[in-house]
Amino acid sequence: MQATRPVLHVALPVPLPRPFDYFPPPGIDPASVAVGQRILVPFGARELCGIVTGHGVAEAGIEPKSVLALPDPAPLLQGELFASLQWLSGYLHAPLGEVLATALPAALRRGEPLPDTTQYGWRLSEAGRTALPSMRAGKPKALATLFESVRDEEWLDDEVPGWRSALRGLRERGLVERIEMGTEGIKPHLIPSVPVSLNSEQQTAAETIRAADGFAAFLLDGVTGSGKTEVYLDAITDCLARGKQALVLVPEIGLTPQALARFRARLGVPIHALHSGLNDNERARSWMAAARGQARVIVGTRSAVFVPLPDAGLIVVDEEHDGSYKQFDGIRYQARDFAIVRARALGVPIVLGSATPSLESLHNAQSGRYNHLRLRHRAGNAKPPAVRVVDVRKQPLQAGLSNTALDAIRAALQAGGQVLVFKNRRGYAPVLLCHDCGWSAHCTRCGTPDKPSAMTVHAGGHRLQCHHCGHRRAVPLACPDCASLGLQPQGAGTERIEEVLKERFPDTPVLRIDRGSSQRRDAIEHHFAELGSQPGVLVGTQMLAKGHDLPNLTLVVVVGVDEGLFSADFRSGEKLAQLLIQVAGRAGRADKPGTVLVQTHHPEHPLLLTLIGGGYHAFADGEIALREAAAFPPFAHLALLRAEAKHADPPMQFLQRAKELLGDAGIEIAGPLPAPMPRRAGYLRAQLILASNERRRLHAALDVVMPQLQALPEARKLRWSLDVDPAELY
Repeated sequence: MQATRPVLHVALPVPLPRPFDYFPPPGIDPASVAVGQRILVPFGARELCGIVTGHGVAEAGIEPKSVLALPDPAPLLQGELFASLQWLSGYLHAPLGEVLATALPAALRRGEPLPDTTQYGWRLSEAGRTALPSMRAGKPKALATLFESVRDEEWLDDEVPGWRSALRGLRERGLVERIEMGTEGIKPHLIPSVPVSLNSEQQTAAETIRAADGFAAFLLDGVTGSGKTEVYLDAITDCLARGKQALVLVPEIGLTPQALARFRARLGVPIHALHSGLNDNERARSWMAAARGQARVIVGTRSAVFVPLPDAGLIVVDEEHDGSYKQFDGIRYQARDFAIVRARALGVPIVLGSATPSLESLHNAQSGRYNHLRLRHRAGNAKPPAVRVVDVRKQPLQAGLSNTALDAIRAALQAGGQVLVFKNRRGYAPVLLCHDCGWSAHCTRCGTPDKPSAMTVHAGGHRLQCHHCGHRRAVPLACPDCASLGLQPQGAGTERIEEVLKERFPDTPVLRIDRGSSQRRDAIEHHFAELGSQPGVLVGTQMLAKGHDLPNLTLVVVVGVDEGLFSADFRSGEKLAQLLIQVAGRAGRADKPGTVLVQTHHPEHPLLLTLIGGGYHAFADGEIALREAAAFPPFAHLALLRAEAKHADPPMQFLQRAKELLGDAGIEIAGPLPAPMPRRAGYLRAQLILASNERRRLHAALDVVMPQLQALPEARKLRWSLDVDPAELY
């Protein structure tokens, strides 16, 4: 009977919550197709790659289409990973097909063949071993000597620039041979020549982590420069000794090459990177190497949380407080939080490390959910930097820099040190202003007449760019309102600070590191290599506050801190405190004393006084008390329903309907209200904030209302989204 014909339930990468039914390919036993297996199917006029989620029979009166192809012999998403992704779909109230697609690298998501993940190395051939003693001294012999031990190609890429061309002569003479590398065994050339000794604090933390039996969450709370990475490496070494895999999450692409180099210098197993700076094939290779157990250590950014770990033994989340672990569009997951979910499901320990832990993690540690490990002192002989507040009221400023700061920069350079000037605003200037009539350049696609959105001046004053929607246009030659030629950039971004410092210190290297100057792969490492250990100045945004080790940095100047002191976002104080402590921590990392100058027009602001007088934990204790009194996270659970359209009415009407549907759900509802940024990229935006002190009650309400909202006719006439545990309320 037609009604009993077997079908496959398939989750597709489309914004629909239900699976779709397809007949298996002719001659294929449906039972042989596993849950979690990729599958190519027709969908309208398109061909999509989906994931099998189950088996069933065709409904009466419905004739499903047939599967086009099964690309793989076995499932890519299985066991713990598939179950964890199902949980994530339910927690975020997001379509399972889109969640599963998010977990796959782009190449695999498109249905492309699985990549070859074989690792190769080079060694002397028998002929090479025979010839080596009689070879004349020189580069060929030095290179041949290197291959007395097997050298894998990844290590050669890192440690021997130009090795491929240098090897050609040895290869043509038959003196070296290429071999496949196994996944097991220590590589002698990667064992540290000098054993690393941990101090007492590090040793206590490392022993506590090693003693974990099954799942345990550790908050490694250590001041900047306290040696948290050494504790990670100790835990990873123990994990590898047990034959297990380790996943290490880092917050930024720029941090990954540094972490990889350090890990490869210490661990004798394959290490794979996974981040958006790689091309699609490279990402697919790393993902599959993890799935096949070939990658024993995976170091990656946010999306690496989705790698399969068949031999899981440890998960590490470095800089766990960092905002880049949150995905702000599409599937809005929090990688740190999902890593904890996976660690629990896998039954392995997870280490969350930070010098400025998120208030959520601190609260979890204080309440006993996490094991709280403290590193209170810098490693080695390094001393904490001396922090000075510079009152810039009534002081002349040049690109935001006071004379006090400029004098300190000169003194640091003359003493042979390096300087970091931190300004969390890229570009040349934040505003272009007409000096005659007051006109200023605003984005025509963002903001509203009563709340305009300024365009930032870039490229040395020749281009305007909106940092919200990306819209660009040339700087006008004259004022559009009064035709005056008196257009002046106001304020200072990193480009302008760089320009001024190059003028003031013409014989000193001045390097700018922000998203504008560091878009290419390994750009930050290139900048650091260019500067080396010579005296120089780094000008940068928060990219430079991300855990980079700069041993010759003796002075940090923080410009424009006042911009973060006043904000309606309840997390703004936490973010600013974390940023200040992190950037200050770059100074004095080795045996050189460090100094931090914080310029401000508000030297008596409570946040600055608390941070400088009592440190991050004094601030955090007070902020946690304020959050509890105000019923904000971590003492409440939030969801943000956003809607946007070309006109103002549809978003407000849609959200009002959502509010009515949620009427008796027993949760707090704020709105609907225009978003703090009411217009972006030509769309009018509104939002509804949902809150409850019980996570279960909030999700019960969302379970009911989300299908109702998806069924509304008006839901298809605008853009809308749900953000569970939003990082910001705009």
